[in-house]
Amino acid sequence: MNFKPNFKTKEDIKAEQPKYEPVTNYMVNVADLVTFKPAQTIQEAIDIIIEKRISGAPVLDDNGKLVGMLSEKDCLRIIVDQAYHNLPIESKKVSDYMTAEVKTVSPEHDVVSAANLFLHTPIRRMPVVENGVLKGQISRRDILRAAKNFKVTTW
Repeated sequence: MNFKPNFKTKEDIKAEQPKYEPVTNYMVNVADLVTFKPAQTIQEAIDIIIEKRISGAPVLDDNGKLVGMLSEKDCLRIIVDQAYHNLPIESKKVSDYMTAEVKTVSPEHDVVSAANLFLHTPIRRMPVVENGVLKGQISRRDILRAAKNFKVTTW
């Protein structure tokens, strides 16, 4: 007697996995975000961060492509530059202080994968990017809002 077991395909296994909401359900859309340009003065950016009471914002080129993030922490480097290196702030641009290598998520990411990224990195916000173009931004707090809609499951 021949016995051939039925193995599940990758598609079958994927179909059995629980489905979670996409990050796009909780992100702040790009139209509602404060953004900076690389050539903007760093002093202007700091003033906006303070005035808007935000902890940072994406930096976009003229085509809406994400080129970096500017955070409060990035801006704190100015104090060190002035105090220890006597560098004038007036000529400094956002591009001089922004973080160029940015961790991003795609619109297809779900809230669980985003929560996992936040748990394993010190970052507080992640741009949602599609083909290099900023679509929005997701933060730790946005993901916490998603937790209200989680259904209790049993194994």
